[in-house]
Amino acid sequence: MKYKVLGNTGLAVSTLCLGTMTFGGKGIYQVVGTLGQPEVDKLFKRAVDAGINFIDTANIYSEGMSEELTGQAIRNLGLKRDDLVIATKVCAAMGAGLNDKGLSRKHIMQQVEASLKRLNTDYIDLYQAHAYDPVVPLEETLRAMDDLITSGKVRYIGASNNGAWHLMKALACAEKHNLHAYISMQSHYSIATRELEREVIPALVDQRVGLMVWSPLVAGLLSGKYKRNGESTEEGRYKKFSFIPVDTERAFNILDVLQEMAAEKGSTVAQLSLAWLLHQPAVTSVIIGANNLSQLDDNLQSVNVQFTAEELQRLDDVSRLPVEYPNWIFDWRNR
Repeated sequence: MKYKVLGNTGLAVSTLCLGTMTFGGKGIYQVVGTLGQPEVDKLFKRAVDAGINFIDTANIYSEGMSEELTGQAIRNLGLKRDDLVIATKVCAAMGAGLNDKGLSRKHIMQQVEASLKRLNTDYIDLYQAHAYDPVVPLEETLRAMDDLITSGKVRYIGASNNGAWHLMKALACAEKHNLHAYISMQSHYSIATRELEREVIPALVDQRVGLMVWSPLVAGLLSGKYKRNGESTEEGRYKKFSFIPVDTERAFNILDVLQEMAAEKGSTVAQLSLAWLLHQPAVTSVIIGANNLSQLDDNLQSVNVQFTAEELQRLDDVSRLPVEYPNWIFDWRNR
């Protein structure tokens, strides 16, 4: 396992992060995974034994069950809490009430207490705003988050699924009011969906904000189990529960190269897809989820994949985004 510091901090996290969306299987998350405590414990142990110290969950995953199973796994395995970096999120609706969602002070304060109880811990390492809330003033959200850090219930705060201007506005608000700022952004990114490179990644790099990647295999599309004709080696999540817009023709052109390269390197397509992300300088940690040990073991091997400069160029050529203004002006001036 390899490690990086998260954003402009001294917090060391593993470059692979264990995602917990497959834990529980309650509500809409049944399609993602239905792992119970025994299976969760096995995955958790394998991940920690491999050097993963970074765990990502959310209050909304299986309506809180994911957090409960995560906390119980830590106890069952006798893990030292301080050796782990636990991240969870707040924003999504957790009830039918008008104030049971969003990033208001009321909702944040209610949900942090609920998450702490479910995780059976007295602090959260990284508390993330799960989305941008256009209704609540940023100062209200950031002051509530700042109070959580001051109280010791939260160590760091981060954002998720924000645009570049959302991030810059939040960082400016925090600086103006002398509040703790977001140190990380959790976003979707993959070799087949590189839109994040247009605006968000340049902002993250410029502001020294860490990048955590969710759905790096595009809900399984980049696992290697799907073919152009729609056939697949097994029923996977991509067919059942994928809301990620993707140019499938372009994705399968990329998969053609990945499959050929995987055969040459003795790796799997999934490993190469993850390894490509690990080779992107802006990426701090890639979140991997699994329904079984074989999937997890395959993903863990991605940290050992090395690319030559020629191989990286080949992958960049087949996956590069179409040129758009004003990016082509920036590229032209830089050259």
